[in-house]
Amino acid sequence: MQAESVPQAKKRFGQNFLVQPAIVQRIVAAVGPGSSDALVEIGPGRGALTRALLAALAPAQRLRVIELDRDLLPILRNLAPPERLEILAADALKVDFLKIADTAGARLRIVGNLPYNISTPLLFHLLGQAEAITDMHFMLQREVVERIVARPGSGTYGRLSVMLQAYCLVEMLFPVAPGNFHPVPKVDSAFLRLVPRHPTPIAPARQALFAEVVRLAFAQRRKTLANNFRSRLPAPAWEQLAIDPGRRAETLSVDDFFRLTEALDTAGVGYGPHEGRRRPFR
Repeated sequence: MQAESVPQAKKRFGQNFLVQPAIVQRIVAAVGPGSSDALVEIGPGRGALTRALLAALAPAQRLRVIELDRDLLPILRNLAPPERLEILAADALKVDFLKIADTAGARLRIVGNLPYNISTPLLFHLLGQAEAITDMHFMLQREVVERIVARPGSGTYGRLSVMLQAYCLVEMLFPVAPGNFHPVPKVDSAFLRLVPRHPTPIAPARQALFAEVVRLAFAQRRKTLANNFRSRLPAPAWEQLAIDPGRRAETLSVDDFFRLTEALDTAGVGYGPHEGRRRPFR
């Protein structure tokens, strides 16, 4: 009988499969699956991490996986029966995680080796549903992880840093070399933990404005706050905030952005098409 061929990685899906068992076990140890967890894996690929997660879960627990590449579904179906492994053939960017959490009866713990080409949009998609999530553990391009965890004043601190740190506790857990994947990527990776803040630190009515404030602040990094906001706040408001309008965005802390958003909201400032919309993560 001819052996069944193993599906190859597809460039259009940004696939780089984990092949090093030691890294897989390190990921499972970092996640630390519990007996009551509602665990979801995004992008299981050929199932290297899926197998390890199933082994770490209690026999009665169900692991849910989301896979877009239908050529990989037969491999995943062979890993465990449906009552243990629920496979959702879908684009994670379009998945309703609130619905999954409602079905599971618990907030989700999400883990995955994310394709680099969708990692940032997917993070924002998940943040938009953070009320359904306990924590997230992701393999990402190391450069992206370093931007996410960057502190004010560093060259990598920017919009992504502020937006994710505003809504989550963030931590880079460990770096991962290219040789741990097949095909071997041209960049280093890192494993990241994000823990959404419950309740959210920004009132829903202000989330769209907060996102727009952060976007505008970093739109032209070399310009000062006064230039980026075109003096929409009068001098007394800046003095009350204790934020020098001559500063640049990369010097502001996340709390500074919270206070700046509150001041602009109080001043009745709107920003065109974003005003009044509750679509904070775009």
